[in-house]
Amino acid sequence: MKSYRKEIWIETPARREYRNLTRLLEQAVVESGIRDGLLLCNAMHITASVFINDDEPGLHADFETWLEGLAPEKPHSRYRHNGYEDNADAHLKRQVMGRDVVVAITEGRLDLGPWEQVFYGEFDGRRKKRVLVKIIGE
Repeated sequence: MKSYRKEIWIETPARREYRNLTRLLEQAVVESGIRDGLLLCNAMHITASVFINDDEPGLHADFETWLEGLAPEKPHSRYRHNGYEDNADAHLKRQVMGRDVVVAITEGRLDLGPWEQVFYGEFDGRRKKRVLVKIIGE
């Protein structure tokens, strides 16, 4: 069995943002030379997420509205975590959206459904953060 590891560094200008990682992950599969296996992609920061969904701007706006309703950023005093930092809401949003995804690789390609894309969700941006890609297989 072969193994391949890659880091993707992301810095968003906004506090919250969604980035489509699918093309970067497809490139990593090609680089790995693995034709049949699994790809793990996970956010290496506790205020960011990796998830699978549709690449549709209205849906992304709905994520933002829904997440802000669940865990509003302000007032910062609402959260016990906010003392030294002001990002408790980002931790909660990440918890809901998830840390990682695993995608099958079949015949050298990501085995995604017709509308599925892999996204990075940033909930406390404006600094460099890391995404880990680990591919195993033959």
